[in-house]
Amino acid sequence: MPRSSVILAFALLLASCGQETPGPAGAPPVGFVTVKEGPVTLSTELAGRTSAFETSEVRPQVNGLIRARLFQEGDWVRAGQPLYRIDPAPYAANVASAQAALARARAAIASSDALARRYGELVKINAVSRQEYENAKAAAAQAHADVAAQQAALNAASVDLRRTTITAPIAGRIGRSAFTTGALVSASQVAPLTTIQRLDPIYVDIAQSSADQLRLRQQLLAGELSRDGAAARVKLTLEDGSTYPVEGVVKFTDVTVDPATGSQTIRAQFANPKGLLLPGMYVRATFVEGTQADAIRVPQRAVTRDATGRATVMVIGKDGKLALRPIKVSRTLGQDWLVESGLKAGERVAVEGTMMLQPGAEVKAVPWSPDKGMAAPQKAAAGEPGKGS
Repeated sequence: MPRSSVILAFALLLASCGQETPGPAGAPPVGFVTVKEGPVTLSTELAGRTSAFETSEVRPQVNGLIRARLFQEGDWVRAGQPLYRIDPAPYAANVASAQAALARARAAIASSDALARRYGELVKINAVSRQEYENAKAAAAQAHADVAAQQAALNAASVDLRRTTITAPIAGRIGRSAFTTGALVSASQVAPLTTIQRLDPIYVDIAQSSADQLRLRQQLLAGELSRDGAAARVKLTLEDGSTYPVEGVVKFTDVTVDPATGSQTIRAQFANPKGLLLPGMYVRATFVEGTQADAIRVPQRAVTRDATGRATVMVIGKDGKLALRPIKVSRTLGQDWLVESGLKAGERVAVEGTMMLQPGAEVKAVPWSPDKGMAAPQKAAAGEPGKGS
């Protein structure tokens, strides 16, 4: 054999000895979480509208011309503060007339009482008839009644005179004036002069479906949920996505279901010292429904849907093999699903690494956490390249 052929054969032998034949592929690593039971606080977020704590439509109670408007539109007014002044001249005249009639009635009392007393003495000696005495007593009583009637008329005239100055019935923020100076108003008109709204505190009316309310009541009665003081607290998300800094309190739930929408109204009350909340604003209200003692949660990324829309997870069995498991989920809690049925404490649910795997595949279970994913050593081992020459 030529020398060159021997050298080439020897080089090929050395090259073949320096290479390691790869063995069979190992089980792929799969990140898992262990199912645990624990208490969770269940909350719900619903749409709502703000409404004023108190609203008063200011209307006239007497007829007349508006002589003056005594406020600035948009100002805060106190209860009893004068707002409008109606021409008082005709009502002042009525008061004066009633005062004169009252004085005349009181003057008539003196003579009628004196006559009744004299007839009382004379009837004892038969100087006057019994009928004349009775007539004198009746005239005196009628004079007293006339005084009472005239006093009532004076009181009514005085009330109308006071009503020519229209005052604020409540304290709050006053709106625009619908009538100006010189406008003719009447006690029977429909349109209010202006509106006052008390905005601190303020209400938020939240609509919740009656079906959800029924489910919640049934869970509370069955003991599946428990409530504490936190259940009455409400948080608001405003129209711009910001969070209102003050928590509110649930005041009541309406006992009537709206037949058009199938919903009930929940009313919450919020402090509004800076006037940030205005009536009619759209908000999102989040409030606590209750606490579920033995709840099971799984990461949302571990849950998939089959062709029928049913929720499923991959469970790693004791033999290290994957098994497809249908579950029932009710709501999300942050990054997790709340599981109603299908899993129990201690089972291992696959979260990462199952995309290309089928049920029955043998896997290497690696602990998984939301922050770090699969543990680093197992990830490195799974991806370590084979040894070369």
